[in-house]
Amino acid sequence: MDTNTIVAIATPPGFGALGVIRISGIESIAIATKLFDGKKLQEQSGQTLHFGRIRNLKGELLDEVLVSVFRTPHSYTGEDVIEISCHGSPFILQEILQTLVDAGAKLAKPGEFTLRAFLNGKLDLSQAEAVADLIASESKAAHDIALNQLKGGIKNQIQLLRLELLNFISLIELELDFGEEDVQFADRSKLRNLLKEILFEIQKLNGSFHLGNAVKNGIITVIAGRPNAGKSTLLNALLNEERAIVSEIAGTTRDTIEEKLNIQGVLFRLIDTAGIREAQDQIEALGVQRTMEKIAESSVLIYVFDVIKTSKIELHRDLQSLIKPGQPFLVLANKMDLNPTIDYETFTDINLDKENIIPCSAKNAMNIEYLKSRLYQVAIGNQSISTDLIVVNARHQGALNKAAQNLQEAISGIETNLQTDLLAQSIRQALYNLSEISGEITNDEILGNIFGKFCIGK
Repeated sequence: MDTNTIVAIATPPGFGALGVIRISGIESIAIATKLFDGKKLQEQSGQTLHFGRIRNLKGELLDEVLVSVFRTPHSYTGEDVIEISCHGSPFILQEILQTLVDAGAKLAKPGEFTLRAFLNGKLDLSQAEAVADLIASESKAAHDIALNQLKGGIKNQIQLLRLELLNFISLIELELDFGEEDVQFADRSKLRNLLKEILFEIQKLNGSFHLGNAVKNGIITVIAGRPNAGKSTLLNALLNEERAIVSEIAGTTRDTIEEKLNIQGVLFRLIDTAGIREAQDQIEALGVQRTMEKIAESSVLIYVFDVIKTSKIELHRDLQSLIKPGQPFLVLANKMDLNPTIDYETFTDINLDKENIIPCSAKNAMNIEYLKSRLYQVAIGNQSISTDLIVVNARHQGALNKAAQNLQEAISGIETNLQTDLLAQSIRQALYNLSEISGEITNDEILGNIFGKFCIGK
């Protein structure tokens, strides 16, 4: 690990009331003392706050500041850390930063503070990744999942699974040591049951990835339908603002329009699309093509149809061609205000559940709040985002997939009386893959890929 003392601005670029500069390393307190006009920082205990002035190496006053002192190991990185809170002028921040570099600190790389926290045992790798997710969270749901992981949710669960496997692998290794004596220390029946239990827990974690990834990045929700069905009017009604141009002229929307909507703490990425029909010109054709691409990428589809102009046959034909197997969707029977006597339920049949079709007047915001609640329900279901363990990281999912395959091999090996050394190999590989999640087994390439995506100063 690089032992240089590192420094970076920890607050976002731009003007603000306050800015924070963070220093970490064995020389951090000594370097800050060279600039600080106040108490001698080297004589102060950790977890203390001090008012004073910062001067450059020429003695020129830069700003009045508050300096926080953290001593190893009781700091974010596990090293001596100084945090300087100054006024949020970009000029002041850059002047203090440059002075600290002149005094001996080195500019930090992206994620280097959190990397040091990981290397010094303050966080495991899954918790370090949760720090980045917490910073990037755009909704309460994403925040709750990241916070749960930061508190050790995934870490603790993986650790429990690993400990159970380790107990049995140690007995199997013992059998290998006494191979010539043909003894069994590990009860194969108990081992098989244990592997099945662990496999079930891994598959449950793995099954949560689709939802977790969607919540982390925002649930892609495509609004589709024929021209003049009211898609753009619906987008405006959901956002409660005039975001999309609404016109009686068919084909007004030529390209996709994307906006964010927060429903019960979950971020939905709404995408208004061009009407699906035989295109009248090349530009509209490109719009329809993009619509189909967005539908293929969507997590949830809202299909809007005009209850006056659309027949039941047309509706079902459209749905059959657009909806992917297993994809959550809602069907909006729009323009009910034009003929409220129409029985929208006549559009349902065995393939279209009543709960999935919603009568609506997007123009008059009729049933918009109900639509939002149903949208949340079909996307999230009954899972509790704030308390359930949910996997959001593709790296974790990949490791869990590999571990599940290893356990399947081990279970099959027990059932077919596989040789002990081959059985042990499958279980060791499962342990290896689980250890990759927490970072107990890792390499520089993985670390560089993970921490290189962090912001500077974190």
